[in-house]
Amino acid sequence: MIKILCTVALSTASLYYAQSFPASAIPENLKKNADAVIRKDFTTVQINKIDDIKYQYYTVTTVLNKDGDSDAQVFIPYEKGNNISDVKVNIYDEAGKKIKSFSKSDFNDFANNNQGTFYSDNRVMVLSYMPTQYPYTVEFSYQIGDENTVFLPDFTPFRSTKVSLEEAQMKIVNKSGIDLKTKIYPSPYNYTSVTESENAGEKNYTYKNVPAIDDVFLLPQPVKILPKVSFALTKFNLEGKQGSINNWGDFGSWYYNSILQPVSVSTPAIKAEVMSLDLKGTTEEKVKKLYQHMQAKTRYIFVALGIGGWQPMLPDEVQKKGYGDCKGLTNYMKTLLDEAGIPSYYSVVNSGTSPVSFDKDFPKMGGNHVILMVPTEKGNIWLENTSQQVAFNHLSYNTTARNVLSIRKEGIELINTPDYTAEQSKEKQKLTIKINEDNSISGEGSFSYTGIQYDNNLALASMSSKERTEAVKNMLDVLHFEKIEMKNFLNDKDNAVAKYDLDFKANNYSKNAGNSIIFRAVPIFSNNVYKNEENRELPFELRQSFEDEYEVSFILPQQYKVEELPENVVLNSEFGTYKLSFVKNGESLKVTRSIRINKGIYPKEKYNDYINFRKKTINIDNSKVLISKI
Repeated sequence: MIKILCTVALSTASLYYAQSFPASAIPENLKKNADAVIRKDFTTVQINKIDDIKYQYYTVTTVLNKDGDSDAQVFIPYEKGNNISDVKVNIYDEAGKKIKSFSKSDFNDFANNNQGTFYSDNRVMVLSYMPTQYPYTVEFSYQIGDENTVFLPDFTPFRSTKVSLEEAQMKIVNKSGIDLKTKIYPSPYNYTSVTESENAGEKNYTYKNVPAIDDVFLLPQPVKILPKVSFALTKFNLEGKQGSINNWGDFGSWYYNSILQPVSVSTPAIKAEVMSLDLKGTTEEKVKKLYQHMQAKTRYIFVALGIGGWQPMLPDEVQKKGYGDCKGLTNYMKTLLDEAGIPSYYSVVNSGTSPVSFDKDFPKMGGNHVILMVPTEKGNIWLENTSQQVAFNHLSYNTTARNVLSIRKEGIELINTPDYTAEQSKEKQKLTIKINEDNSISGEGSFSYTGIQYDNNLALASMSSKERTEAVKNMLDVLHFEKIEMKNFLNDKDNAVAKYDLDFKANNYSKNAGNSIIFRAVPIFSNNVYKNEENRELPFELRQSFEDEYEVSFILPQQYKVEELPENVVLNSEFGTYKLSFVKNGESLKVTRSIRINKGIYPKEKYNDYINFRKKTINIDNSKVLISKI
């Protein structure tokens, strides 16, 4: 049957390669907002048995300009044991004339190490091609065989902005006798739809004429806009470990017994390590001491070895070597807790800036990161084990507000990670600023950050004092600094707060008007440019809730008084609130400013309402104070 498949596949590939793809044949609606156009994207998946699957890929991509080069890269990711064959690449010019051909021997073979220094069985074959003209077209096909049947890919039109699609097909030929589950997830915004058909046991799914998604401001990730089809075999193989996935329960039991249990092995050295810490106090206090001990002695290195890259390193390897990836470090931390008699759960998550959760009704292998959950009477403790700097019981915005696969002996439980409110994601600025008659200002201030704003400033923890000062200078570049010094930086790893103080002098802050001086009411402000869109086609996403609180005390020059002040302002909208207020006190002026933004995906019809709200906040931030000589 394999030979028959290969014969059919080769015949089909030969048929494809007989076609011509002039750029002039691309419909105009597919050129709009596009850097590249996928002309054809045909995938055939033949499942022969539980440990035998064949993929045939055929793509034709026309690159319209330089920005589309990355969308036509020719590469084949693979693992040790995969059988790659029938590799063919043709390059065509604008008219559809063939100008270059390549075969498998023209590819270079590399370790697939896009995450830096690591150990991995993953490799990638890459073809280097430098275009000499635009547009050009890349025709690419190959076949690959695999024994792992747990990773059936989703079928989507494309995965990035600025790419359009003429036609894509996925054909599933299931000869294994194993039930294949499928689920169609329609586009929530009717962006396009998939056509489904079945013939003689073959399932076919098709997309046609899908326009490019423009990379507009506040666009949700394409995965939240486009439809997809998901597939999962009810029985599967992963590196010789066979299991079933009828539901999250039996899949979780397999995961626990086949992936985790073989490496959940403590040692006398680990037992002694925990004993030496002399743990006392509440469960939370013990977990914190163990966690911060683990952070201090380990570092992150990506490792993709062990049952398809899904099995963690043994905990004693991490202990001895002092490094591991998310899997190994989490497993090591779990073993430390086990020795302390504290239960915890290895938890798989979809990490990313925009939350993506697992479907509770459609179990399948997935996720790209691992964290640890420790249940306590006061609530769950969440541990991110790959960072030496992150605070105890704090998850970054890459893993909050979504569910995880919490692996247990009896199966998987889907549990939600924390979701930071605006009040929990706060920036506080307290500034004292002296207005000088030469239009400069001298200032000092304290800054603190929590929640997602703690995440945004955590990189400072790994910098030298000089690097921190330079980073803050760039971050606050709305002021024309003559000098600036950041000092007293603190990464409070017990409470997830980043703090620092700032001394500075900035020029050209104010302007003279006769015997008066005019200056901005809000020294540190957003200089984003918000533009209205008359024909917004898609919704917009405010990915995080946050709140900023500024308290600014202005010290006026001697013999000056406040002549004119803006009105106090309160703006309320569904997107958030904004407040600005003024209090005079002799030779000083206190300005209090706050803004709160509410996250969410909002309909396109409300986009300009949000833009107008932000324009108003910026205009009010730009309010001027007039002081005059007495």
